[in-house]
Amino acid sequence: MGHVHHNRQDHHNHDHDDHRGSDSRWRRHWHTLSGLFGGHSHDSAQQIDAALEADRTGRRALWLSLAGLAVTAALQGFVVVLSGSVALLGDTLHNIADALTAVPLLVAFRLAPRPANTRYTYGYGRAEDLAGLFVVVMIALSSVLAGYTAVDRLLNPRPVTHLWAVAVAALIGFAGNELVAGYRIRVGRRIGSAALIADGLHARADGLTSLAVLLGAGGVAVGWAWADPVVGLVITIAIVGVLRSAAVQVGQRLMDAVDPRLVDHSRAAINTVDGIQSVRDLRIRWIGHTLRAEADVTVSPDLTVTEAHNLAHHAEDHLLAYVPRLTAVTIHVSPADAHGSSNE
Repeated sequence: MGHVHHNRQDHHNHDHDDHRGSDSRWRRHWHTLSGLFGGHSHDSAQQIDAALEADRTGRRALWLSLAGLAVTAALQGFVVVLSGSVALLGDTLHNIADALTAVPLLVAFRLAPRPANTRYTYGYGRAEDLAGLFVVVMIALSSVLAGYTAVDRLLNPRPVTHLWAVAVAALIGFAGNELVAGYRIRVGRRIGSAALIADGLHARADGLTSLAVLLGAGGVAVGWAWADPVVGLVITIAIVGVLRSAAVQVGQRLMDAVDPRLVDHSRAAINTVDGIQSVRDLRIRWIGHTLRAEADVTVSPDLTVTEAHNLAHHAEDHLLAYVPRLTAVTIHVSPADAHGSSNE
């Protein structure tokens, strides 16, 4: 019978009086779904504002964290020059790399609000996912640099001085990175940005490894000259662990992975619309930090085209109103006997 497509920007209200009997069932489904993402609004104007605010919130988080990491790296770099600590050098390099990952993310968040066009028909949201790849590459680069420096220091030992300054700088690194990490991860989860979460994980691991630098300084203080480069190697291993986590996070997003519970509850939302007999297919994908959905539903073959069209709109209304960060829905309507059998 055809299909209809809605964006939040052009979403309009339809009469839901004939669906009041199913609202209570849908509310039960929504309580579980809301636990996955947070709150929701029935007002499409509020949803538009929420989408724009997500972009602004992401940019604000990146600017603030960039400033915080820049200050942290600068303070640590000064101590590296004084002390010659390879463990602290590795930690400082990681801080610098972490700060630089904010640049492509800022560009991506700036591109995200741009409307779709004839070349980029889905808009520019994928720029955020590409920026996530840059985050992964920077984590890999920082692990290589830290590992190389640690091995070089093992083979060519150099004295480490100003141990008290190294300890202070390590604490500065931990505090600065943990503040940035918590902020990025919290904002990333709130707006659904895998790239921002990965960047936060990067900062958190760097903060934890800053504490390990204290062990190196303590080892040198008691006469274990090998402690500093060995801790540098430990930092390298920790960064590789973060690399794996970030690669999984970003890789799943690029492969259009979503929480299966989101699919189940979105299917349930469509099934609460009286007149829709089954949901043959439902696909949901992330594009940046927004969601798009496509569904193939079956209805009675006795319906007119207009009636089938209205049912599709009602199903869209349910999804757009109750699924956070869902910005567009396309629903294809087929007569129940058109495909032989259907799968719910």
